[in-house]
Amino acid sequence: MAGNWENCGTMKKFMLRRLGVSDDPGSFKPSLQDCIEAVLEQSDTLVNDVLVGLQASISSVRGKSMQVIQSPAGKAAIQHLAVHADAFRVSFANNLRASLYGGDIQWAQGQPLRFDDFQFLEEEQIDANIEFALTQQEISRAVDDVLPTLNAMVSSLLGWTTVQPHLNPLKPESFVYALRETLLEHVPADAARTAIMTPAAGMLGVSMRQLYKEISEWLRSQGVEAVGPLMPTGSAGAISKPVENSVTRTLLTLDKLRRLLSGELDPGPLNGNIKDFTHTVPASFVALEDMKLMEPMMKRLAERASQSASNKASSPSGNVIDTSVQLEKSKSKKLGRELGEEVVRLMLENLTQDHRMLANVRKNLKQLEPVLMTLSQSDARFFSERQHPARQFMDKMTNRSLAFTSADQPGYAHFQKTLENSINVLTGSGGDAQSFARVLRKLEEAWTREELEQRQRAEEAARGLLHAEQRNLLAQRLAEDFAKRLQNKKVPEIVAVFLRGPWAQVVAESQLRCADGTTDADGFLGLVDDLIWSVQLRLARRNRTRLVDMVPGMLVKMRQGLGLISYPEERIPIFFDELITFHEQAFEGARPTPVTGAEEKSEPTDMSAVETVGIPVDEFWMAQSETTDSGFMQVEQDLPPEVDDEEEIDLAAQSAWSANGLLTGSWVDLALGGVWVRAQLTWASPHKTLFMFISSGGMAHSMSRRMMDRLRGLGLIRLISDGRVVDHALDSVAQAALRNDLIKPEGAT
Repeated sequence: MAGNWENCGTMKKFMLRRLGVSDDPGSFKPSLQDCIEAVLEQSDTLVNDVLVGLQASISSVRGKSMQVIQSPAGKAAIQHLAVHADAFRVSFANNLRASLYGGDIQWAQGQPLRFDDFQFLEEEQIDANIEFALTQQEISRAVDDVLPTLNAMVSSLLGWTTVQPHLNPLKPESFVYALRETLLEHVPADAARTAIMTPAAGMLGVSMRQLYKEISEWLRSQGVEAVGPLMPTGSAGAISKPVENSVTRTLLTLDKLRRLLSGELDPGPLNGNIKDFTHTVPASFVALEDMKLMEPMMKRLAERASQSASNKASSPSGNVIDTSVQLEKSKSKKLGRELGEEVVRLMLENLTQDHRMLANVRKNLKQLEPVLMTLSQSDARFFSERQHPARQFMDKMTNRSLAFTSADQPGYAHFQKTLENSINVLTGSGGDAQSFARVLRKLEEAWTREELEQRQRAEEAARGLLHAEQRNLLAQRLAEDFAKRLQNKKVPEIVAVFLRGPWAQVVAESQLRCADGTTDADGFLGLVDDLIWSVQLRLARRNRTRLVDMVPGMLVKMRQGLGLISYPEERIPIFFDELITFHEQAFEGARPTPVTGAEEKSEPTDMSAVETVGIPVDEFWMAQSETTDSGFMQVEQDLPPEVDDEEEIDLAAQSAWSANGLLTGSWVDLALGGVWVRAQLTWASPHKTLFMFISSGGMAHSMSRRMMDRLRGLGLIRLISDGRVVDHALDSVAQAALRNDLIKPEGAT
């Protein structure tokens, strides 16, 4: 296609080098915003290339290899865009800006297709998925060779030491979104838009390839160094053809799924009975049913059946029509069975190729294939209900298997034996839903007995963590209140830090312990104003008698309050010594008060003492007992060294997850003491500020969100699975169907 652009002779050259190639790379380092704005300046150039290419595709003068648009609707749409080129450029620029600055919110349509989504998708939405994928494919093919370099450059701008394609705002999905939204606005007719979408995407891709090269060269000239290692070509979301397997070579496509949903592959009469319909639709595609779609679908099928019966009654050769209908119905059922088997086969292939699970586990799962094949044809709920006993059995077994990283780990032999026994029972019983339910019930009863003590410890630790979260949230609000009280008052820094940190925690703990809602049952809140007054020398010197009466009781109450939160004993004397020093100054000989009323300056505070007694307001405070019970990892503790690991890590996947999005049941690897430890997230606090993981042997590891983010940034915590192993295996069914839609030959049905 590049040659065709040269033949056009009208393609504008990119002007990025007007920014200048730096003679001194160290003199200027562009920011990510500079980079994005430089790209946005080229928006009109990108659009012009697309418009010129589209016009050439319907012109009598064009390159031999240029794609020709034959559709009358497509030709009309191109002519319309040529007339309204200025408006098209403005719309594209606005959409591209929204996409580049708007993040992944703008790219929801481009996320991988999920199997369960079929329950909620209209035909138009399925078509939109195919349209988006085709557009993305065209652009990705064009930029595939230059994108890794740009990813490495942008990752450097973002401060990463490894390539993070997922975080690159300039990735192809941004431009796909902008192109689709712009065409939706200016070419609302589906037929016309479909005719020009793919050619337009190809032309945009060629133009983007040049833009990516120019941006990378410009960044390099400005002293930006690419980080490594580079991700493999096409890893940033491009849809590439997968390794073929028994399913992708055959007949699974979104079109066939849609035809089954509409009843086209099962045209038998309903006899007015919905139950009859649920038995005739192939079981695997009851997963596509949705209550919002059921009523109109039933209406269409009933009308079709009524029309068929009418035609049969009015035709003198009714027997011929009846035979034709029966033959078509037989073909539909056969196709439905084949598709159902493919869904099961592909799901199991994905599971057996998932190397996060040990080899013996994958081998055992493969043995379930005959059972699941039979189940998929006889029990519609297997695909449509996540709570189906067979689905639950596979969910729990695959998820629990992720606890083991090697066959010699404690507990693995017992788990493997349990899995083998369960599969033997299921294969021997025929594997209906009742059999899966019985096996699952016995497994859960055994797991409950075996893990009772561990669960009790985890629940106690979780209650302690929940209390700690509530105390910290309340302490933050109190700290803000104390900060307001300190405004415009000359108070030593060490006292201000103490009030906003440890003492806010003390007051919060006291208030949480008051079940009746009393705000200051222990008098800790009332002490705040007294403490502030006592260290303002001018005020304290005016009333030394009050100071003498106040200080002893104040020190006792402060020690009592600090004990309430298990504040380290060694820190208390440091603060008390500093505090007493300020109080002693109030008893020194009075000095004349200046006429201006200005206060005397207090002696400078020892900043090392401030650091010793303080708790940062934005840091999570845990008492020693709470830390011990929950295995809490303190931010100030020494972090474990980075661990060399030969395992291949998906850097894009690692950058995609965050503490806020982490699901209970997820598995992670934690670097502790120089080794990787596999642990499962068993609890997260309501405000997602605390997380508790359980590793082998029931050991708890809890951390704050800030700590998790820090570990993630250092590469010391890795997401292994979000716990939905079977769900993702089924999602691959939908994605395989989508890929087959993209690569099926012309004229295929």
